[in-house]
Amino acid sequence: MSSKVVMIVYLVILNIVSLGFMAYDKIRAMEHRFRIPESVLLILACVGGSLGVLLGMFLFHNRAKRLKFRYGIPAILFVQLLLYVFLVLISNRVIFL
Repeated sequence: MSSKVVMIVYLVILNIVSLGFMAYDKIRAMEHRFRIPESVLLILACVGGSLGVLLGMFLFHNRAKRLKFRYGIPAILFVQLLLYVFLVLISNRVIFL
């Protein structure tokens, strides 16, 4: 199995898990129970689950008012997309820097 396939599978699974964590956190909030710590959700976003967390913010209206999430998650996603583009350019040996 190539490293690209492994990375895609990793990202898909992690983003599904991140979306699930956001849904579970919203359920816990509606039940007035202890919620998932913000640090856990931010770590999930940093290790590749930023798209799942961002989708969870919009689908479930979860933590969308928090500035950390409103601006931080899109910033993390943007940096991850830049890193992805950079890695693709390196792997194809087409570097314009």
